[in-house]
Amino acid sequence: MITVNADGKIMVRRCLVTLRPFRIFVLGIGFFTLCFLMTSLGGQFSAKRLGDSPFTIRTEVMGALESRGVLRRMSDMLELLMKRMDILARLENSTDFHKGDEARFPLDRFQPAAGLMERIQAIAQNVSDIAIKVDQILRNSLMSAKMGDGRRDQCEVPRDPKYPDCAGKVEWMRARWTSDPCYAFFGVDGTECSFLIYLSEVEWFCPPLPWRNQTAAAPSPPPPPRAQAAFRSDLARLLELVGTGKESLSFMKKRIRHLAQQWLRAARRLEQKLKGRQRDQKHILVHIGFLTEESGDVFSPRVLKGGPLGEMVQWADILAALFLLGHSLRVTVSLKELQSNLGVPPGRGNCPLTNPLPFDLIYTDYHGLQQMKQHMGLSFKKYRCRVRVIDTFGTEPAYNHEEYATLRGFRTNWGYWNLHPSQFMTMFPHTPDNSFMGFVSEELNKTERQLIKSNKVGSMAVVYGKEASIWKLQGKERFLAILNKYMEIHGTVYYETQRPPEVPAFVKNHGLLPQHEFQQLLRKAKLFIGFGFPYEGPAPLEAIANGCVFLQARFNPPHSSLNHEFFRGKPTSREVSSQHPYAEDFIGKPHVWTVDYNNSEEFEAAIKAIMRTQVDPYLPYEYTCEGMLERIHAYIQHQDFCTTTSPPPPPRAKSPAMQSPPSVLALSPNATHLVWSPSASRDPHAWPPVDSLQVWVSETRHACTETCRRHGLVCEPTFFRFLNKKEVFLQLSITCDSTEYEMNHLYPAVAENVHECYLQKEPLLFSCAGHNSKYRRLCPCRDYREGQVALCRDCV
Repeated sequence: MITVNADGKIMVRRCLVTLRPFRIFVLGIGFFTLCFLMTSLGGQFSAKRLGDSPFTIRTEVMGALESRGVLRRMSDMLELLMKRMDILARLENSTDFHKGDEARFPLDRFQPAAGLMERIQAIAQNVSDIAIKVDQILRNSLMSAKMGDGRRDQCEVPRDPKYPDCAGKVEWMRARWTSDPCYAFFGVDGTECSFLIYLSEVEWFCPPLPWRNQTAAAPSPPPPPRAQAAFRSDLARLLELVGTGKESLSFMKKRIRHLAQQWLRAARRLEQKLKGRQRDQKHILVHIGFLTEESGDVFSPRVLKGGPLGEMVQWADILAALFLLGHSLRVTVSLKELQSNLGVPPGRGNCPLTNPLPFDLIYTDYHGLQQMKQHMGLSFKKYRCRVRVIDTFGTEPAYNHEEYATLRGFRTNWGYWNLHPSQFMTMFPHTPDNSFMGFVSEELNKTERQLIKSNKVGSMAVVYGKEASIWKLQGKERFLAILNKYMEIHGTVYYETQRPPEVPAFVKNHGLLPQHEFQQLLRKAKLFIGFGFPYEGPAPLEAIANGCVFLQARFNPPHSSLNHEFFRGKPTSREVSSQHPYAEDFIGKPHVWTVDYNNSEEFEAAIKAIMRTQVDPYLPYEYTCEGMLERIHAYIQHQDFCTTTSPPPPPRAKSPAMQSPPSVLALSPNATHLVWSPSASRDPHAWPPVDSLQVWVSETRHACTETCRRHGLVCEPTFFRFLNKKEVFLQLSITCDSTEYEMNHLYPAVAENVHECYLQKEPLLFSCAGHNSKYRRLCPCRDYREGQVALCRDCV
């Protein structure tokens, strides 16, 4: 056994402590070198794959030149480390050998150090050899890159008349390409060629570069056959799609569950009605923009405090209908989810989507529409024909056309989108220019209807209004005092601890009730009375469906964006004559009474008449589950806003030899209007069917909406294209001393006092809405199905 003294043990410990960090350091250097080489060389080999990106070679060659310098510095550092270790060893040897009998310990001590220096020297040599090999590879790569750059440096902005905006877009890219990271994402690096490649392959402002044609992808195979939509028989998957995390979503899911059986029965009835008709399954994105945090989501916090629920009622019903019709749904309520589903590239939203839009249809609202425009770049213009905008109050064509709205003073914060007016889908059928989406009310079976009739309390009234602010209406004390003489008044006003002071003491306030308890209250009440606000909500229809009479105020003058703060800024000039125009115009007495609340005698007389009147529960078919399913099915099958139609031709002089083609319209037997000519051909794919068309001339100050309604019809803007011809004026015996094409939402029309006729220059401005004392308008009308005003008799 070898014995050592205390000094020897201390020296051994010092040696171990000294050498361990070197071992760790050397291992770290080796590992780092290996990783760095793999990364650098891997980048160089990947740079040879020219198809990866047109800008890869230049970027990675520059990185490789830096890598070569790093490798050399690592080699120099290892050589310097070896020299310092050698100096340290000689110094320690000269010190230790002066200690005589302890001389063996330095030899034992530096044997590991000698081995370590040999390893360091070997690593340094290997790194040096690798650096030389890398240098050779980099030189070859650099030569190839210079050849490619030589070709790239020859790029010039093409002068192609088919691409008139190319030069201007290149100029913009030179100055602004760093303003959005999305340009670098698509490979723009500041070179002229990268601008042209982007503007020709990602966007479409420049022609393709000839030398890029060699790498063009092969034509894609034809798409596979569409899957067929099949009616679903379970809503469980839809509840998962809706998601969680917001009170508004919880409310929507509760509503879907509550109406589930009615939805399923309605789906079975519609399936039988369609008799196995083939339907393509659509991929549909539903983005509820007003529930996103970016839009403020003011609705969710108010769900449990009496806030407005109409929008959430409608969205819940839209989701149920789309799902039961068998379409593939994706539901988003956040901007991040929207970007992910659309394929938005990283950046600030100036670039197109990374891939073709994967959705056939997108249902959203104005908030979602704005979010899509901000983040889809040029793709928004390309795909906006697939959007359907849920728009409570509607958007008239005059407000929708950006140029016209700006020139004529119709521009608002919510309009000017240049969509087809039928892409806006409303809660009620205010104007046929928009599509009527609607919602549903709960249907009663025969037993429930009989039970309601037997349990009605003839002297009970419920006030329409859950927020205390609604009860601040001036003058309410007068008509409530009259009502209190005849009926017990109930309220459902939200409060937390104290009774709202706005609610009179003689009103029995139940507080905010869950939906099923509110339904039970309506089933007992005789009267449901509105204070004039909120406008056009679902509650009056629910009350009428539960056997109540709805009493509402008549507005004189009518409320509109011209005289009322609530409508100011909304993209419509519609005049609202009562709190609920649909109930007034489409339902009416005995279910709906509209009176002047400022006339105490008229109000009291109406109360007495209502108490004597017996009414049954009533729900229009278009607000049943089956009616909504039928309507949405027809829209999805027939509405196509992506197929462009040519604008009306400008007027031109005709030679005597030229003859106009025979008109597709003919005078009706009683010579009062025009109808589709029996001899004219019919496009079997036209929707609505053209033989439902009737052409009537309005009176001055009458919109086409009112003109068609007076004849028991509804205005159909799709048919305007058949009227927008000079020959139609002649067929209606209208004298035209001159005929002009202009942009005006009232055209086609005639100014009879001066015999001037006007035709529409811009198809997006065809409008059923609007009137003027100067013009009589040509109005396209059609028939409609009983209880389903959105569809003609042969539209399903």
